[in-house]
Amino acid sequence: MKILGSIFILLMIMITTGTTAATESPFACDALNPSTNSYIFCNISLPISERVANLISLLTLEEKIGHLGNTAPAIRRLGIPSYEWWSEALHGVSNKGLGIRFDGLIRSATSFPQVILTAASFDTHIWYRIGQAIGIEARAVYNAGQASGMTFWAPNINIFRDPRWGRGQETPGEDPMVTSKYAVSYVRGIQGDSFEGGKINDDNKHILQASACCKHFTAYDLDNWNGYTRYNFDAHVSLKDLADTYQPPFKSCVEEGKASGLMCAYNRVNGVPSCADFNFLTNTIRGKWGFNGYITSDSDSVSTIYTNQSYSKTPEELVGEVLRAGMDVNCAACGEEYCDSFLQAHTRSAIHQKKVSEVDINRALSNLFTTRMRLGLFNGNPIQQQFGAIGPSHVCSANHQTLALEAARDGIVLLKNAGKLLPLSKSETQTIAVIGPNANNVQTLTGNYNGPPCKSVTPVEALKSYVRDTLYHPGCDAVPCNSLAMNEAVELAKSVDYVIMIMGLDQTQEREEFDRIDLVLPGKQQHLISRVAKAAKKPVILVLLSGGPIDISFAKDDRNVGSIIWAGYPGEAGGIALAEIIFGDQNPGGRLPVTWYPQEFTNIPMTDMRMRADSATAYPGRTYRFYKGRKVFDFGYGLSYSTYLYEFVNVNRKTIYLNRFTNILAINDKISTNFLSVSEVGTDYCEKLKFSVTIGVKNSGVMSGKHPVLLFARQTQIKVGSPIIQLIGFQTVKTGAGERSEVEFVVSPCEHLSKADENGLMVIEEGSYLLAVGEIEYEISIIFETILGIKYPQMTNM
Repeated sequence: MKILGSIFILLMIMITTGTTAATESPFACDALNPSTNSYIFCNISLPISERVANLISLLTLEEKIGHLGNTAPAIRRLGIPSYEWWSEALHGVSNKGLGIRFDGLIRSATSFPQVILTAASFDTHIWYRIGQAIGIEARAVYNAGQASGMTFWAPNINIFRDPRWGRGQETPGEDPMVTSKYAVSYVRGIQGDSFEGGKINDDNKHILQASACCKHFTAYDLDNWNGYTRYNFDAHVSLKDLADTYQPPFKSCVEEGKASGLMCAYNRVNGVPSCADFNFLTNTIRGKWGFNGYITSDSDSVSTIYTNQSYSKTPEELVGEVLRAGMDVNCAACGEEYCDSFLQAHTRSAIHQKKVSEVDINRALSNLFTTRMRLGLFNGNPIQQQFGAIGPSHVCSANHQTLALEAARDGIVLLKNAGKLLPLSKSETQTIAVIGPNANNVQTLTGNYNGPPCKSVTPVEALKSYVRDTLYHPGCDAVPCNSLAMNEAVELAKSVDYVIMIMGLDQTQEREEFDRIDLVLPGKQQHLISRVAKAAKKPVILVLLSGGPIDISFAKDDRNVGSIIWAGYPGEAGGIALAEIIFGDQNPGGRLPVTWYPQEFTNIPMTDMRMRADSATAYPGRTYRFYKGRKVFDFGYGLSYSTYLYEFVNVNRKTIYLNRFTNILAINDKISTNFLSVSEVGTDYCEKLKFSVTIGVKNSGVMSGKHPVLLFARQTQIKVGSPIIQLIGFQTVKTGAGERSEVEFVVSPCEHLSKADENGLMVIEEGSYLLAVGEIEYEISIIFETILGIKYPQMTNM
């Protein structure tokens, strides 16, 4: 790797000194180019705002328009190279966008587990470390000359609201707080910030390692279902659901993560396309949340507003709508060297028709060039900058591959382990059969938006390292399982000590633009599992690869299925992690980040965006916070080879007093509830209300393990519209066999014990609340000392 690094530096020196036949400079503001290095925008001692203003003042109108698309052409007279805004890095640097090429010294990148499995670790620090590793590899690819951009359109922080959504695999799950914390951790990691936040890289001295972009704003979680597509769907969302479910991850991404990019979605929200919504993009994101990065459309979503949604009468009107709303760059899904996006095609005529002004264009360009300057792309030779030493040796490094393995280990969830079937004994297991269409498929391990992995070991290959006599049969022709080789699979099952069945889904079942219809296993998989389990000598071990939940009630209740493992799409090291868990070299600790629903849930239209249950219409609600129907497995469920016992060691505030003006909420004219909006309490007083909760955790098993501790809260008397239960904190703890440790949570009543009202305001209600961890609970009270009571009109469905 040292030799590769030397070659990389030599190539960069050759480019810098002009000894290659490059048609354009690979970077702006080349110190060796006297025709460009005298520009004010190249003076790195000046504030970026001044540099950007100078650069924009030098551009012609045609040059400005050219930079409103994701594929921005070079401006050779100013020494500015072309730039590609569209690159992907969902769970590893990927070549699915247009900005990354694996055609040089770097041929692959570390493939971490798909996000839904990483989320199952409930470990913010590992999320940060993955983002950090991706940022390093991204910078290495750029420094090696294999990237035409450093803006990566990740993470996906939409709420996994419906289990059928094909892109749910890309998200951290269904809980807004988990998703928020994932967004902050990933963004800080990839952009080169510290885990705690601290110094944000937004000045001239600290450039961004890479740029993260939180997507898709907002209420986007339907791709293609029953005639509805993301291109024509109008999501009808209440203000309360926006406030406490859909918006919090984006708010955290901006305010705490300091993301430098944000993507608006295809769909409309309450009639208005997301990319043309001034209230969302300018008033909320930039105004209330203080966002100072760039906003991109999703691929071709601007043209979709015109052709599929008929929102504007002419293309020129739409150009004015999206630019004035606050969108900055229009992504066009094309692969040519230069591609006219909707804005690049129609902005000139929009100006002539006075549908948009050059001021609006300059505002967008200011955000775009500011981001490029924060990345150091106008600071001259990249190898002479803060991240200049990062090269090919930093991609697929031993540390990053170890991290990919650690993430897979920590995320895998044990769902059933009857009779302590697992772990299998390495010394006593002589023969095993591995059966299933996902057992020997490298592609399935990585999920979508994947790049070429550094290396990959299938589950079959990994299991062979434990049991030499490992026999394999796919059972089905493929994951859709339309054709069975039942007799061969059954006979194989009869001949071995243990059977491991590796089944589930893949990208033929769930992916972008493809939502599921059913929640059951595809094709004849269930039939194969039941027949093989019945024929095997001992209960079988069922492993499921999937992004979304699966109704496996049949296997959960089948005594012939002894253990069930959910392994998500575990990335390049997933096969190894799975084998380690099956044979006890690792203790499983993952917990489900999404509710597993039964098949009857599919009777609910995906288009119904309501989160809260409605008894009048038999609507059961969505996610663990509001769903009142039957479940296959609960959110947060996960077993271990150890047993963990909890206790409340200390809660330093049992009663919370609010000595402020209070309102009285009348519910159904029968129950009066004191409440106060969080904004009325005020930031300073909210800080004073915070209190600590210390939880004791004992590992009473015989194996050490890493274990997520989840702290929930609920009202003792749940009001209409209130969450049934709400996750308010999580931490992971490592304990040896028989050891005990303590974890401390800081609870903020304003944040954790509030709920949204009809107007989208967060309010705190008087009453009793229960803190819960595992099976134990602790009661606290919120008491209002009323100074002035105001009787509000009747309000229902809080």
